[in-house]
Amino acid sequence: MTIRVLIADDQELVRASFRLLIESADDLTVVGEAGSGGEALALASTARPDVIVMDVRMPGMDGIEATRRIGADPALSQVRVLMLTTFDLDEYVYAALRAGASGFLLKDTSPAALLTGIRTVASGEGMLAPTITRRLIASFSLRPEPGPAPGRRLDALTEREREVLVLIARGLSNTELAAELYVSMATVKTHISRLLAKLHARDRAQLVITAYETGLVGTGRSPEGDTEA
Repeated sequence: MTIRVLIADDQELVRASFRLLIESADDLTVVGEAGSGGEALALASTARPDVIVMDVRMPGMDGIEATRRIGADPALSQVRVLMLTTFDLDEYVYAALRAGASGFLLKDTSPAALLTGIRTVASGEGMLAPTITRRLIASFSLRPEPGPAPGRRLDALTEREREVLVLIARGLSNTELAAELYVSMATVKTHISRLLAKLHARDRAQLVITAYETGLVGTGRSPEGDTEA
C-alpha cells in the first residue's frame, strides 16, 4: 500500500526538496504541504496522511504543539508524526516525543534514512537518530515526572511484558528482541501489541517514554522475566 505523507515546514525550498525525494519512492506519495503547525493540523484532518514530516520551529503554532493536538484528536489516531529539525537539542527531542511524535531525525540525515524513517513510523515503530537515542536514554532518568499518566500504570503487565518493555526502552529491534528472549518474531510482535494496548500507547516511541517515566528503566531495576515464549 502507498504511504500518504504530509510535509510541514516553513521553508518552501525545503518542502519542494522533500516532495521530490518522497515522490521518487514507489511506495510513498505526498498528499499536502503546510507552512506552519496550524496548517499541518488543518490538513491532517482533511488529507488524512499516514505520516507527517514535521519541522519543529515554524511561525505561529510550532511543530510540537501541532503534534500534541494531533495526538489528542481521536479522529487522527492513525496519523504518525516524524519530527525533522536542524536543531539537535535535547529539549526539542523530549518535548516532541512527549507530544506524541513517533520519530525524530535531523535535517542533515541522508535521503535514504529519511525515506526509511517515514516507512518505519508508518509501520508503528519509533525512529530516532542514533546520536539522539543515546542521549535520550541517558537523560530520561534525570527528568522525573510526577508519576505515570492515567492508563500507563505498569501493574497490568505480566513479568514477561515488563521484560520486553525494558528491552524496547534500551533500543532493541524486533529481531534483537527475538534473539534476546529466545522466541519467534511472531511472539515478539504479540508482546508488543499487548504492551501498546495495555499502556494505551500509539507506537513504540511512546512505550520507551512510558518505561522511563514510570521508573522501570533508569532506576537500576530490572524485571525478572519468566521462561514462557
